[in-house]
Amino acid sequence: MLNREQYTPGPANIARIQKDRGQNGEEKWTLVLVRELRHSPEKVWEAITDPAHLREWAPFVADGSLGTAGTTVKLTTVGAPAPRVTETTVTRADAPSLLEYKWGDFDMRWQLEAFGGGTRLTLWTNIGHRFIAMGAAGWHICFDVLDHLLSGTPIGRIAGPEAMKFPGWQRLNAEYAKQFGIETR
Repeated sequence: MLNREQYTPGPANIARIQKDRGQNGEEKWTLVLVRELRHSPEKVWEAITDPAHLREWAPFVADGSLGTAGTTVKLTTVGAPAPRVTETTVTRADAPSLLEYKWGDFDMRWQLEAFGGGTRLTLWTNIGHRFIAMGAAGWHICFDVLDHLLSGTPIGRIAGPEAMKFPGWQRLNAEYAKQFGIETR
């Protein structure tokens, strides 16, 4: 395992926001993160659907595979002050290119595209605008951890409150807030 103290997140350059209107006219913000990985779509698909892989990098624990549409899985948020468990049904699973489910109130849509001998991984998730920079910073670090895991140099999961204490998280949060035109929390 790579020494965690050696890890430093890069610049805030993998996320953007989409602003839409909900059914009742309310403002709806979607966080869009794009990361190019040096690994095949099949390998990345396994990492985003298999509970053993998710446990190494994602901000939640899954009690089953997310790789089959119609499957019901319990997702437990990592580091929540009280256990937060949500039951979700995978609504779409087109291996190895598209995965959709809900994580609590968050719509999660993962797209994997073959790109330059690797994979372009895109995540769309709705997050309230007050917390979108925090979400971008957290997912940025999770994607870094995922990349290290897939490269064979795991640094261990960094998620939830632990991520917020990690060197570099505050900088990412501030950079994303500035990029998105919002105040930091």
